[in-house]
Amino acid sequence: MTPERFQDLIASLTATLEGQPLDAALAERLNREYPAGSPVYEALFDACRQAVAAGWMCSRENDGIRWGRVIRHGAATHGFSVDVVDMKDLAGPHHVHPNGEIDLVMPILDDGSPGGGARFDGQGPGWKVYGPGSAHRPTVTGGRALVLYLLPQGAIEFSRAAA
Repeated sequence: MTPERFQDLIASLTATLEGQPLDAALAERLNREYPAGSPVYEALFDACRQAVAAGWMCSRENDGIRWGRVIRHGAATHGFSVDVVDMKDLAGPHHVHPNGEIDLVMPILDDGSPGGGARFDGQGPGWKVYGPGSAHRPTVTGGRALVLYLLPQGAIEFSRAAA
């Protein structure tokens, strides 16, 4: 998996998201059309695991969280940036989503293979959507997970709030 191939894979997804309101209906749609086990979910999961293993994804580490901005927002990804984190049983830094956030939750075992019961903010394998202006302290419980974040216009604001 190369960064270019990964961007092409993401672009095929973000093309279906462009202009959509980030709300509960979008989360329902994503979980219906691209649920865990579907070809799209599995392709993204496999691509992330390959990229992490190759060392270009989640290449930074801070306070037990491996992370990285993989793609800056732009026309190629229909205005979305892409970040991926690797977290195990911890809470990340509080932040606000000025334009919302779309998350793909991918539980993994400690050896990096798919599996386990990890949940991200209560969501198991699948999609979680936060609307514009929402905020949280991203939390993984029950194990380890890769979480892919799609941020419209790359907008995220970190704060010191305890959420």
